[in-house]
Amino acid sequence: MADYVDLTHEFRDGMPGFRLQNEDGSYTEFTAEIQPFLTHEQTRPKYDGRASFEITEMRFQTSIGTYLDAPSHRFPEARDISELDLTDLIADGVVVDVRDRDPYEPVDEAVLPRDVDLSGKAVLFEFGWDSHWGTDQYREYPYISESVIARLVAEDVSLVGVDTINIDDDRNPDRPAHTTLLKEEIPIVENLCGLKPLRDRRFRFYAIPIKAAETVTMPVRAFAEIT
Repeated sequence: MADYVDLTHEFRDGMPGFRLQNEDGSYTEFTAEIQPFLTHEQTRPKYDGRASFEITEMRFQTSIGTYLDAPSHRFPEARDISELDLTDLIADGVVVDVRDRDPYEPVDEAVLPRDVDLSGKAVLFEFGWDSHWGTDQYREYPYISESVIARLVAEDVSLVGVDTINIDDDRNPDRPAHTTLLKEEIPIVENLCGLKPLRDRRFRFYAIPIKAAETVTMPVRAFAEIT
């Protein structure tokens, strides 16, 4: 039997998300609202009391939880979520251990392995920042530098993931990781968690969203299959 590792934060009502500052200094909070649309009590009479079903209603911004950025997130004419192939979302994976960094500390290309062929790989950066999930500290995080981004492109990786809220420094409006990777059709997964069991292991990475048309980002069930 295959061994699987779940890399996805729980998607729940009131969960934490991005916080965007408005011009008046207030903040717009990204979150999810989850509630019954129809309850068991409401549907039971429709089945003469012999059965009942609950239907769930969800309302959320798609850049929330563990989620995938399609190229159209950055470039309007590029592919959206529905246009990504499964081959874009499934790949052999490599975990890069970049733990013990300070908030807003960039990591340079020296962190990337020299003895591993990264071509076609899903490269996942383990900052260990998932331990701060749901706290204010989670909002200030380390990130990958432009030298790392350039090497990922040069190595022709298939996907890049991080266990932080953003692959870019949120103080930099150029957003170099999003701009460069998505221009090269390399999807990005943010808010991963639980990468520890994958250190120095061979695994296949999966990040599967619903096939949502005209949608640029979408929560995923991200997981690894140990090979």
